[in-house]
Amino acid sequence: MNYIDTLIKRVQAYTPRTIEADMPEAGILVPVTRDQLRPEIILTRRAQHMNTHKGQVAFPGGKYDNEDESLMHTALRECHEEIGVSPDKVEIIGPLSQVVSLHGIRVTPYVGLVEKDVSLTPNLDELDSIFKVPTHFFKKAEPQRRDRMTYKGMALSVPSYDYESEGERYEIWGLSAIVLVELMNVAFDTKITIFDES
Repeated sequence: MNYIDTLIKRVQAYTPRTIEADMPEAGILVPVTRDQLRPEIILTRRAQHMNTHKGQVAFPGGKYDNEDESLMHTALRECHEEIGVSPDKVEIIGPLSQVVSLHGIRVTPYVGLVEKDVSLTPNLDELDSIFKVPTHFFKKAEPQRRDRMTYKGMALSVPSYDYESEGERYEIWGLSAIVLVELMNVAFDTKITIFDES
């Protein structure tokens, strides 16, 4: 199966949900390696000295800056600043649905392709590591737990995944897990639910 061609076709055909509200905005990049047989998703872990979300797994991204042309440019700028991948090394495929962070920020994720051997350099002012997770991991992995959340009256049951890479254990949960689940469902038809069915 040609996973990258499938991902491109499905993400470009997808109509993501948008959130109409007056709130601060952020853009994040969901980097996927251009590997037809074994694509990987690039994630980061925020440094312990950060004021917010310290030690949490996240996608490269950040708040919209007035100098940014768009939220997509925010995501690309932050990707360059955080993991050393310049915008010309990323092929943007399209957006996923907007989500609201615990701090009341509307976040727009953008799926972007990068070469599988792209050089990754963590900005140690913000991150303590960068790691990759094969997409097939999320097709088979059982969540370590599920976190119950409510948004606009909608009950969510968000999976939390444990992943080990080079001797390090990473917990993928919260907003990052919501974005990951949508990508996996849209691109690879995994049918992972985040809705509380109890």
